[in-house]
Amino acid sequence: VQLVASGGGLAQPGGSLTLSCATSGLTFRDYAMSWARQGPGKGLEWVSGIYADSSYTGYADSVKGRFTISRDNAKNTLYLQMNSLKPEDTGMYYCALGAATAAAEGQGAQVTVSS
Repeated sequence: VQLVASGGGLAQPGGSLTLSCATSGLTFRDYAMSWARQGPGKGLEWVSGIYADSSYTGYADSVKGRFTISRDNAKNTLYLQMNSLKPEDTGMYYCALGAATAAAEGQGAQVTVSS
């Protein structure tokens, strides 16, 4: 199984970024997925999860109303739209199998929010 996150970068407070997670080696449409992040000097934090058929999405309180998780099962890809970014959103973002998984699986994407 390969999970490769991309789309990170530098954003100003209040800005937006969209992360993608390209997957291979699994039947993507069969798996719930999550995004997790690890900020500087912090532990791994679950950010958001989505069921395999997109019938359920969940968010950590810290990102609720600002982030949107989605997926395209035809493209085997998971997304995270991040709006109204805050400095505390800075960190390495990972995608993982499962709807409530906080794990650093595969290649992460660095997000830095700073003015």
